[in-house]
Amino acid sequence: MDDLTADFDFDLPQERIAQHPVKPRDSARLLDVPCDPGVPVVDRHVRDLPGLLRAGDLLVANDTAVIPAQLHARRGVAKIGVTLDQHQADGSWSALIKNSKRLRTGDVLTFPGASDGDVATVASLDGEGGATLRFSCEGEAFDGFLRKAGALALPPYIARPSGPTAEDEVDYRTIFAEHRGAVAAPTAGLHFTPELLARLDEAGIGRETLTLHVGAGTFLPVRSETLSAHKMHAERGIITRRAADRINETRAQGGRIVAVGTTSLRLLESAADEGGTVRPFDGETSIFIHPGYRFRAVDLLMTNFHLPRSTLFMLVCAFAGTERMRAAYAHAVSDGYRFYSYGDACLLRRTDAVCP
Repeated sequence: MDDLTADFDFDLPQERIAQHPVKPRDSARLLDVPCDPGVPVVDRHVRDLPGLLRAGDLLVANDTAVIPAQLHARRGVAKIGVTLDQHQADGSWSALIKNSKRLRTGDVLTFPGASDGDVATVASLDGEGGATLRFSCEGEAFDGFLRKAGALALPPYIARPSGPTAEDEVDYRTIFAEHRGAVAAPTAGLHFTPELLARLDEAGIGRETLTLHVGAGTFLPVRSETLSAHKMHAERGIITRRAADRINETRAQGGRIVAVGTTSLRLLESAADEGGTVRPFDGETSIFIHPGYRFRAVDLLMTNFHLPRSTLFMLVCAFAGTERMRAAYAHAVSDGYRFYSYGDACLLRRTDAVCP
């Protein structure tokens, strides 16, 4: 296995990065990457998905909901940018901090637009731009604080000089969103519409959800020269016993598990034992999937197109083969596919799958 981060680089013209989603959502393009590497990729649309799956297959989507995690804080007259990352078990929040060198442990941050009593205390700093913050409000009061003071933390490659728009508030939410806690949307889920779900139901394709609260670390590049030196960020995930039982029953009956997005795949693989049985899960995962990994729980993956040198591009290379994904991405670039969060999608089969 190649361990160099540079081996997962590729050229991507700026104009290929989607700034807005297509509408309706299921009209986005879908690059169908066949099981056999000798068979050419096929250009389709997301609305074609019911015909690409089989009765008895199970779609597993992430039902996390995005919170307004971008905050503009002040320490005295100093302006401090805060992006919430993960809610900790003790009630504090890990966060990424802009201008973190201006902070000291014990500093109190105020937030324009919030009530005077809504403040955060710096509990700790990690010296690398991260901090642990303890807010003066919790629960429903904290939700109200975020509604007043927070904004969507859109990915940095989506240009919004004046901040997220009212349209983004709708566009950046998946149809599956139910449990609040994510900083970034599980973007493969953005392609689904009520009409597409109805057609999947009619085709006998099941649906199940799990929860992985996507953190701000998903935006961070791999800075190390090697994969082995990279440390993955941890994210909170939940798979209920009911969901685990349904996933296992599907596989036992010959159905395939289709992960909607890399977040769903990462949590399923985190919860699977050596034999591929998915166990109920409630905790953190920092699983780093790259070429050489043996998949246990997921048979197909629907996902958007990812950044060069990113852990997510490494993941799809592990799933469908590095050379196959390089060729698929080259086709997507040359054929005008739209990349990243608001972009198009691809449907991938595992490298070790038995071709029909």
